[in-house]
Amino acid sequence: MTAAPAAGPRPPAALLARLVDDAGIFPPEELPMAAALARHRADSAAAHPVLTHRFLCPAGRLPELSEALSGERAGSPDGPPDGSPGSAPDGREPVLLGLITPLEPDAARAALKNLDGAGAGLRLVAAEGPLPQAADPADAARRARAALDVLEPGARRDLPCHVEVPLTGPWREVLPELAAAGLGAKVRCGGVRPELFPSTGSLGAFVHACAGLRLPFKATAGLHRAVRYRDGRTGFTHHGFLNLLLAVCRAVDGGSAADVVAVLESGDAAALAAEARAVPDGLARTARTLFTAYGSCSTAEPLEDLRALGLTDDDPAGGTAEPVTEPPARKENDA
Repeated sequence: MTAAPAAGPRPPAALLARLVDDAGIFPPEELPMAAALARHRADSAAAHPVLTHRFLCPAGRLPELSEALSGERAGSPDGPPDGSPGSAPDGREPVLLGLITPLEPDAARAALKNLDGAGAGLRLVAAEGPLPQAADPADAARRARAALDVLEPGARRDLPCHVEVPLTGPWREVLPELAAAGLGAKVRCGGVRPELFPSTGSLGAFVHACAGLRLPFKATAGLHRAVRYRDGRTGFTHHGFLNLLLAVCRAVDGGSAADVVAVLESGDAAALAAEARAVPDGLARTARTLFTAYGSCSTAEPLEDLRALGLTDDDPAGGTAEPVTEPPARKENDA
C-alpha cells in the first residue's frame, strides 16, 4: 500500500461491517491451532467491526480445535463447572464456527458428531464447501442442500451455506441452481499457481451474474491486500478485496460487466478509496447482502490496509462499521 490516507469522510458503516472471516489456520499464515485460537480470542476482545469474528475450520480438524478449547479451559483459573470436553471456559463466549466440509450428507453427519464432542465451546454459524460431484448442476445443488439440511437442527433453514464453484467449469449453469436451492456461492481468487488466479474478466462475470441472480457469495484465497497488486516474490498479480467490494457495488447499482471489470483492474488506491467513500448507505447495505465475507489468514493486514487508505479507524468505537451482533513462494490456500 503506497497511497497516503486521504482526508475525507469514512465510507458508510455497512460497507465494511463483518467483512473478514478468520482463516488463521490456513496457509500462508498457517498458525498452530492453539495460537490461532488465542489470536481469535484477542480479536474478539478488540471487537473490530470489520472482522466477522467467525473462525473457519475444516471438519477434519474439529477434534484438534476441541483440544485447543480444552487446553484453554485448563489454563483458566475458573474452569467451567461442568468440565465437559471443549466447553467454553468460564466467562468466555463460544467460538463462532464457520465449518468447511464436503457438502455430502455423510460428511455433514460426521462433522455434527465432532461438533457434539466439542461441547459448549463451539457454535455453528455458517458452513461452506466444494460443489459436490454430480451428473448435472441441479443434482449438485440438491446434494449440497441435503448436506445443509443435516447440519441444520429441526426445521431451521437459516444457516448460511456457500458452495465453492470453480470458475474453470460450467459455473453459469450452477449459479441459478444454487439460488433455487437457497444456497450461496463461494469463489476462489488465488492459489499456488498463476492459473488459479481468475482473470478480471472471469471474476467480473461471476460478480455480475451473482448480482443479476441476487445470489450471495463469499470469496477466499489471494485477497491479502485491499488493492490489486503484483507480488514481487511470486510474480502473481493478486485481486484486492476493496476492488472486489467496489465491483459488487457497481454491479448492484446497475453497472455493466465492463464497469465491474474496470474496477477489478484498478491499482489506483486513492481512486478506489474515494469511490468507497462515495458509496451511498443503501447501496452499501445491498452490496453486502450479496458479498457476505471473505476468508483471510491474517486478520491484521486487512485492517492495516484500510487504515492506510483512511477508510477505518484504529479505535473500533470510531463508528466506521456497525458493531458485531452475530454471534520461498508463498502458499495461497486461505479458506
